[in-house]
Amino acid sequence: MDFALTDEQRMLEETLTRLVTDQVSPEQRRLMLGAPAGTRALWRTFSELGLLHMPFSEEVGGLGGDGTDLMIIMQSLGRGLVPEAYLAGLVLPGQLLALTASDKQQARWLAPLLEGDHQLAFAWQEYSARYDALTISSQAIQRDGQWQLNGRKEVVLNLEAAAATLVTARLDNGKLGLFMVPAGVSGTSTRLYRTIDDRPAGDLTLEHVTLPFENCLSEDVSTALAEVLALGRAALCAEAIGAMEVACDQTLAYLKERKQFGLPLSTFQALQHRMVDMHLHLEQSRSMAILAATSLDLPSSERDYKIAAAKAYCGESARFIAEQAIQLHGAMGMTEECYITPYVKYLVMFDHYLGDSDYHLETVSSLLNAA
Repeated sequence: MDFALTDEQRMLEETLTRLVTDQVSPEQRRLMLGAPAGTRALWRTFSELGLLHMPFSEEVGGLGGDGTDLMIIMQSLGRGLVPEAYLAGLVLPGQLLALTASDKQQARWLAPLLEGDHQLAFAWQEYSARYDALTISSQAIQRDGQWQLNGRKEVVLNLEAAAATLVTARLDNGKLGLFMVPAGVSGTSTRLYRTIDDRPAGDLTLEHVTLPFENCLSEDVSTALAEVLALGRAALCAEAIGAMEVACDQTLAYLKERKQFGLPLSTFQALQHRMVDMHLHLEQSRSMAILAATSLDLPSSERDYKIAAAKAYCGESARFIAEQAIQLHGAMGMTEECYITPYVKYLVMFDHYLGDSDYHLETVSSLLNAA
């Protein structure tokens, strides 16, 4: 297969590389993490460059980017650990809107999202479900021409900055519905926090939340949900590749600089073997990320099999590279001031976003058995 990028894709990659290098240094990133999401100039820059439109089809006002375009964007964001909620606040909720919302709903929520006027969130995880998006205990019932929602969603990324949250809930007929819950609506309460890798998240509790009938985006969202989660997992794999690249590069640079017994650490054969192992995991993960990005248009069972395999392998590789980076940096690798530390935190947490390695290995096993 020809894995070469087109001229347009190379331009996109070069533009993003310059952008991340110029605007997301470690010092700038720390300042961004302390600022409210709505005040960051970087999101406006994303809008001006067309990055917010890129992953969406032309039918809904996007630029018609495919899985490879999204992979390029996410890999560049991963290199700088860009704190903007590109995946959680734009791609996942936006793609769900594109697949399920009516023209009126898209005009109300999707069009402003693509213009950078607001961000959204997607609440699908629940405490007892263990990454299974279809095992949902939240309930939605119709009453007097309105919807009433009850339940609790866990680890909702970008919850604080979201103008509204897309929430999944079980209907009386057993199917899975999708609802738009505006921020601050009566009956909702949140518990906000930061994940280990400093991403803003929160738990969303819904107690007798009453919504207009038009706030229901879909009364059977299972197929669209599977498609969007597959897209999200492929995007995460690409983002992790960018972070793994930097972790390997920074660890090698440290070994060349740090001396022991009068010699650079990079001259010791045992440490060279460790670096080789890190790069092997990186390159094999890169191949799996490419497989995931190019599998999005396949039939659902084949798509889910390949993307689950990619997410499982990338998750294991991310943990390996994180652990080796800490070992090779020594005690200073555990300090907040060390350049490698946020990358280690991200690589550890990456495995848990949208399903960890164990969950996806079980998915691969079940799909093989079914075949």
